[in-house]
Amino acid sequence: MLTGNTIWIVKLAVCSLLLAAFVLFSIAAIRTFSLDVNAGLQLARWEKTDNISLVIQQHDREQLLARFKEAVRIPTVSQESGSNASALRQFDAFLRKAFPTVFSSSLVHHELVANYSHLFRVQGSQPDLVPYLLLAHIDVVPATESDGWEAPPFSATEIDGFIYGRGTIDDKCSLMGILQALEYLLIKGYMPRRGFYIGLGHDEEIKGYEGAMNIVRVMKQRGVKLSFVLDEGLAILDGIISGLEGPAALIGLTEKGQANVKLSVSMPPGHSSIPPKESSIGILASAVKRLEENPMPRLFGLGPERETFEHLAHKFKLPLKFIMSNLWLFSPLLSRVLERKPDTNAFVRTTTAVTMFNSGVKVGFLIPLVLDVIQETVGDERVKIQLMDGFEPLPVSSSNERSFGFQIIKKTVLDTFPTVTVAPGICVGNTDSRHFKDLTGDIYRFAPVWFKPGDIQRFHGLNERISKKNYEELVVFYFNLIQNCDIQSLPEPHSSVHEL
Repeated sequence: MLTGNTIWIVKLAVCSLLLAAFVLFSIAAIRTFSLDVNAGLQLARWEKTDNISLVIQQHDREQLLARFKEAVRIPTVSQESGSNASALRQFDAFLRKAFPTVFSSSLVHHELVANYSHLFRVQGSQPDLVPYLLLAHIDVVPATESDGWEAPPFSATEIDGFIYGRGTIDDKCSLMGILQALEYLLIKGYMPRRGFYIGLGHDEEIKGYEGAMNIVRVMKQRGVKLSFVLDEGLAILDGIISGLEGPAALIGLTEKGQANVKLSVSMPPGHSSIPPKESSIGILASAVKRLEENPMPRLFGLGPERETFEHLAHKFKLPLKFIMSNLWLFSPLLSRVLERKPDTNAFVRTTTAVTMFNSGVKVGFLIPLVLDVIQETVGDERVKIQLMDGFEPLPVSSSNERSFGFQIIKKTVLDTFPTVTVAPGICVGNTDSRHFKDLTGDIYRFAPVWFKPGDIQRFHGLNERISKKNYEELVVFYFNLIQNCDIQSLPEPHSSVHEL
């Protein structure tokens, strides 16, 4: 039988829980309807600049599309056996023909690095302004028409307003867009205040050890320090994120690490007529099965992925808006939702692909932890686990209102695509930019390529393509970005974020 004191204590506990729930709900509700981390610098007073506008006439449009198609038709394929040297030489000659002003301007210093990569230095009128680097790569992954392409992969065929071909997305659209933008600027008499570099690696698809790494070596020898680096990576997602109203441009702040792990089993030899109870193949198959059935621990909230959803929160409807605005409360719930889809599972954990592990984004020593988890999951001393090669996740670049590179990229996106919401993100693949971490603390991975449902599978897959309109948008984006970088410094932000 309950005593009076017991009943009083129970009532007090219930009231305390209800009060705590009310307080938490009130905080969450206020944050839901007041959080808009995107407003900040959009409301600030930017330094006035006399930017040159770009209006592409029909004749110019035909020429820039013809140049882009020619670039796609050159099969600059990289594979583990090496690069296509003759195609790379052909591409070098093509660039010099396609962009004569870039190669002849007194403002531009050009050099070949490691025979096939390119480094451009564009001189600025104010040497006290720290330069930046625009990065792209020349090479592409292999493609064969017999795999099921709608058009030959190196034909640059037009179908319904799209140009089909290997490299149209990865990464000749950025490469050609950057150089085409610079060509137009120089023709119009543009002289940058802030100097900058353009780096074009020739072996990114096979880790960039010859191209990007030698570009870094050259820049280090000259004592170059960079304000920021912009490379390929994330894109504009339209209809990809369920529940999000409108398209979102995700700017990669980091990229996941990678580990290639070898599992092996050695058994005493024997005759097939007297097979052992367990074969080495069976033991190995069981180990792989256990790894697939027991995914790596969730790490959601330990990297910049939380910022992604907070930046996008105001573009969701209730109840998703309530959840996204309050990840301090709902991170575990969102993490469980994200892990259900292969496309988003990579955002919350280290993912496994039989022999390759794409590790998380928490900076530190993740690879030893991954190996420990593999050892524990396999749980069989007969299976030898060996790290073949790998690298840790990259440092997380800044994205606050005083982050020059991030805010310039964001402003340029919004100037070019006013209906797009901009958010930081994680690049789940790897790029040449990872080699430049000693030259700058801020590396961003983004190109304004539009991805609609089904398009992500085209990346390194069948029927890679880009619309003619989108390629023209890339040229305009880089044309404006270069000019936007000429400001001395960012304006004082007009803060709109409510910290609760």
